[in-house]
Amino acid sequence: MESRKSLAARLGAKIATLRKARNWTQADLAERVGVDTETISRFERGATLPSLVTLEKISRILQVGVGELLTETSVQPDDQASMLSLWLAELDEANRAFVIDLIRLTCDHLRQDK
Repeated sequence: MESRKSLAARLGAKIATLRKARNWTQADLAERVGVDTETISRFERGATLPSLVTLEKISRILQVGVGELLTETSVQPDDQASMLSLWLAELDEANRAFVIDLIRLTCDHLRQDK
């Protein structure tokens, strides 16, 4: 039972993180998935687990693999780059260029401090 709670909490946190990265409300995600807002809330709180069909639908909508939803958050640069990519995808070209330039300048600055 404990591993089920752990899985539900981990999955819920991942869904919430990816939803928030898109600046979506629970209602926004619920509409896209075709469930009640309360259902998304229960998933994110780890109170319930989605069915496999619903999990696949959520992963498709959030543009991540089902496996990524089920794994723990990673601090690996490639995984973090994927998250940045999700955020950038929702910006127009000018704003993406602005953010990328800020990241490049920040990284250049931090490398100089070493």
